[in-house]
Amino acid sequence: MIRENQRLLNIFHVIIDALIVAIAFLLAYQLRFDELWSPLIRYEIIEPPSGYYLEFEKYRNTLVFFIPCLLIIYRFCGLYDPKRTNSKRHELLCLIEANVLGIVYGTAILYFLNQTDYARLFIAIFIVINLTADYIFRLIVMIILKRMRKAGKNLKHILLVGYSRTAEGYIDRLRAHPEWGYYVHGILDDNTVPGESYRNVEIIGNTIQLADMLATNKYDEIAITLRIQEFYKLEKIVAICEKSGIHTKFIPDYNNIIPTKPYTEDLDGIPVIHVRHVPLSSSFNNALKRVVDLFGAVVALIVFSVPMLLLALLIKITSPGPLIFKQVRIGLHNREFPMYKFRSMRVQEESAEQKAWTTANDPRVTSIGKFMRRTNLDELPQIFNVLKGDMSLVGPRPERPYFVSKFKESIPRYMIKHQVRPGMTGWAQVNGYRGDTSITKRIDCDLYYVENWTIFLDFKILFLTFFGSKTNKNAY
Repeated sequence: MIRENQRLLNIFHVIIDALIVAIAFLLAYQLRFDELWSPLIRYEIIEPPSGYYLEFEKYRNTLVFFIPCLLIIYRFCGLYDPKRTNSKRHELLCLIEANVLGIVYGTAILYFLNQTDYARLFIAIFIVINLTADYIFRLIVMIILKRMRKAGKNLKHILLVGYSRTAEGYIDRLRAHPEWGYYVHGILDDNTVPGESYRNVEIIGNTIQLADMLATNKYDEIAITLRIQEFYKLEKIVAICEKSGIHTKFIPDYNNIIPTKPYTEDLDGIPVIHVRHVPLSSSFNNALKRVVDLFGAVVALIVFSVPMLLLALLIKITSPGPLIFKQVRIGLHNREFPMYKFRSMRVQEESAEQKAWTTANDPRVTSIGKFMRRTNLDELPQIFNVLKGDMSLVGPRPERPYFVSKFKESIPRYMIKHQVRPGMTGWAQVNGYRGDTSITKRIDCDLYYVENWTIFLDFKILFLTFFGSKTNKNAY
């Protein structure tokens, strides 16, 4: 039933997408060339069209090949895939990608056919209208489907095979997102007594009963969630599922070892999974990030030069001691470097400072220091660390050698954060994990950043650093 619903929904999507493209094309033509409709012409922002421009019939004829090609591109960009777990952001990015590819393709075809008399502004207007209208349409569909699923309609019926921590995590997420529309009928497991349950999902039998249960044809999907010790059963279970023709997913019980999006390579037919994929190990990505760092550091130095001078003056007036506080931190590839900060505490013994953790209402913090820490202004001298190459604008926050030695023995995967440059701000900080907070959760955020880095994630973190509600949380 779910597969039939998805097919009908895709047909509906294709028809509406084709209509939106055609209507956007017509509106773009009217706004660009019709003096009655176009505010650009009416207010003399652009010159009115002359005989040089093609008539509407010539523009209209391009739709004959453009609509089918754009719909095919939509398909390859995943816009007709099931959207139960897709975010609005993911849908928008796919739409942007598809429209850009469609325009590039269409322009290339026109150039190849020596049809170059199409107005560039018309193309720009078309993209804006088509993208906006299609995104609004898809948002409406997503909202309607989510409400239906929350009401218990259009559900996908699932059977889990294997009770493990992965099965519990899978159930937790489905319970947290009823709008995804998944209903778990039960779990088959060879090591748990039938009748036991986790969050109202019962153990209803063992794996020997799998073939008989699939014969009832009431499941849309099988999720294999075996313990890692039971992987020897995997081949047989997959064979039973494929024999029944049911869609099967494998959710491995080693998420604490392999990242969410593992990097794989094909070694002459043998799949090889890399335990840790670090996008910044790429020379291109590293160079791109470094260029952004240098540009951002120079701009920040110009913008904050006056505030830095005022802070320096206030520090000197209110507290005796050095202006800049240098502290040894561990950075890229476990190398030590001196990190610069405006001094926000009274001068203390170096041995005490290296092992002390700043807490709320710390008596060592000066009056101006409290303000600087709360507003992150004490971090501004790290702009020079960025220019030197010791740090990046965005990355895991560097830690002191004493705490690195301590945490690497007690927190799994702690040292992975040192595979990238440390940053002035990071994913953990914009999520509120700074100061005297959970080190484990902070490292989880750092690992997410290391494994999922993109230049857009850096921009997002920078934006949240200045405008996010959690950035200054636990800052003291």
